[in-house]
Amino acid sequence: MGSWFPGGSALTAGDYLVLAAALGVMVWLGRRAGRNTRGPDDYVRAGGRVPATAAAVSFLATEVSALTVIGVPALAFRGNWNYLQFFVGSAAARVLVAGLFLPAFHAADGGTIYGYLGRRFGPRAHAAGAGFFFVTRLLASGVRLMLAAAAAGAMLGWGVPPMVILFVGVGVASLWSGGVESAVWTNIFQAACFLGAGVLSAAFILHHVDGGIPAALRIAQAAGKLDVLRWSSPRGGFWTRAFSDPRVFWAAVLNGFFGSAAAFGADYEMTQKLLTAPSPRDSRRALLLSIPFSLATLLLYMSVGTLMFVYYKQNPGLALPASLDRIYPYFAATVMPRFLRGTVLTAIVMASIDSPLASLSAVFVADVYRPLAARAPSAARELALSRRALAAFAVVLGVAALFFSSFDGAVWLAFKIGGVTYGSLLGIFLLGLLTDRVLDGAAAGAMLAAALLNAVLLVLSQRGLIALGWSWLIVVGTAVTFGLGWISSEPASSGRR
Repeated sequence: MGSWFPGGSALTAGDYLVLAAALGVMVWLGRRAGRNTRGPDDYVRAGGRVPATAAAVSFLATEVSALTVIGVPALAFRGNWNYLQFFVGSAAARVLVAGLFLPAFHAADGGTIYGYLGRRFGPRAHAAGAGFFFVTRLLASGVRLMLAAAAAGAMLGWGVPPMVILFVGVGVASLWSGGVESAVWTNIFQAACFLGAGVLSAAFILHHVDGGIPAALRIAQAAGKLDVLRWSSPRGGFWTRAFSDPRVFWAAVLNGFFGSAAAFGADYEMTQKLLTAPSPRDSRRALLLSIPFSLATLLLYMSVGTLMFVYYKQNPGLALPASLDRIYPYFAATVMPRFLRGTVLTAIVMASIDSPLASLSAVFVADVYRPLAARAPSAARELALSRRALAAFAVVLGVAALFFSSFDGAVWLAFKIGGVTYGSLLGIFLLGLLTDRVLDGAAAGAMLAAALLNAVLLVLSQRGLIALGWSWLIVVGTAVTFGLGWISSEPASSGRR
């Protein structure tokens, strides 16, 4: 058990108290929200009774993971504010999804967004969409869970296995009763935790910076830490720069647009929160509200990273962590006082207890179980199955997280698998929403062909044989899926469906 609890934590009883109280509140909120759950539609869509603002905050909490809380300050600490360029494309993608995707998804009648592919193209396209979702979501969420467990465990003095057990256990306890409605209201609490921790962290560092805000701005600006726009790259020629350095402005905007369109329009973990709103208009409003909410969160945590840089600049004798990727939890553990340390730890934990369990359970029941069932199940049976599926997926995510923790270098490769599959999902949705083309098996074939091409491109780029940033895979996959689907289909006017 020594590897489970190696010790070495600087936390005090007060820090543990903050974390324990937050976990208790989260479980209580989830169970309280579950009192309204009467049937499978409540479990999957909260009965369409979530206000637009609440749906927007839940969407924000789903978008923000421990990678945001830990990774964004590290990006700002090591570099500058170039990451904001991606948000330009992300904001444009939200407008597209709000206007084009959400109205079509609201007609799903209790199903998921992959049911739209079934209605639009046929059962094989439906199955392919659900299958790609499972692969993408299980891998990405497993990696996020592992990294969060490692970061939080380092502060607690725990190993990865007990942290994973804690995260999935609290997740199941919170979501068991109410499914997505529990997820929405616990998401709101999670957002309050990580936003509050960010504000308190920034205030603490500013209080200890000699000269306050003017000095912090002067030091950061002199070091180039506040630079946002990057118009060129020193790497190679034009095409090399374009495809290997995603921080160049137009490449960042384009990658941000396609990546966000795929995540927000074709990944049910994200869209499920929006579909809990009463109407298409409310869902659109929720997604558009997420633009200022997400921007504020991004600016907050980039400010924390920049302020940490200023603090270390003024205190050069302080040691830095072995990996700057974890500078924020390291700073909290070694510099911040008790209670505030616990607040930062709580923010990491709250951002780690993700809500993919509700979406995975919904897709399994709606897109796998229902099409294969011999007869329509009763509402009570389907609700019970949804809860059992939620618990089963919690186990699968825990196993995936432990698997990734066992291999050096497997982490980033697993992240890039999202680039392999996301383009296929986005491309087939765009084909259905923008055209009247008729296809079914060809849709699944186009998705698979694009994913295989992207897998090959990823391997070649990993081995240094081609200069291609992994974020470009989503653009390639979208274009290939859309193009192959168009070529292998017929217009609806041909009369064949």
